[in-house]
Amino acid sequence: MFRTDKAHPWHGIPIGENAPEEVTVFIEIVPRDTVKYEVDKETGYLKIDRPQQYSNVVPANYGFIPQTFCAEGIANLARSKSDLTITDGDGDPLDILVLSEHHIPRGDIILKARPIGGFCLIDNGEADDKIIAVLKGDKVFEQYQEIAQLPKGILERFEHYFLTYKSLPDAPNVCEIAYSYGREESLSVINTAIADYSELVGRLK
Repeated sequence: MFRTDKAHPWHGIPIGENAPEEVTVFIEIVPRDTVKYEVDKETGYLKIDRPQQYSNVVPANYGFIPQTFCAEGIANLARSKSDLTITDGDGDPLDILVLSEHHIPRGDIILKARPIGGFCLIDNGEADDKIIAVLKGDKVFEQYQEIAQLPKGILERFEHYFLTYKSLPDAPNVCEIAYSYGREESLSVINTAIADYSELVGRLK
């Protein structure tokens, strides 16, 4: 009924019995954070990855879906819909941004979210999908069933963030958005990342 040790956010937290339509999310950073945190893969604790670059602010609560992995399956999905050269998945759990009207003061929490779409981001040649979701029960954002229903300004913020969040002066941009997709394809992406994770765990065993 309870644990005496801390569950690893990537491996020890269930994705949820209603996945992929509703998923558990581990939030790493929130819009007010001035540094980018991410889970340390070995210990499961949050670590500082880097300061947020310049005026870049994450546009929604940002984290990942536990027990997912972006590897060859995710890369193959991207290759099937893009002419870009894609070497592999990015080797991390599947990223997700969760919209909510509520101020969530910090990361290092879990929540339930409903996917409504996503972006196929290519980062240095690797497929690095970003699922867009709404917080379960949120009275403002629960009305949205598809990413296309979101206000144009919100979509533009997402696109700008993904295209610039790794940009540095006098250095080429390493990120590009291959395409965006709606709810049904986001569920397919999640299922593929679940399969990639199962393959990873099988190899490790």
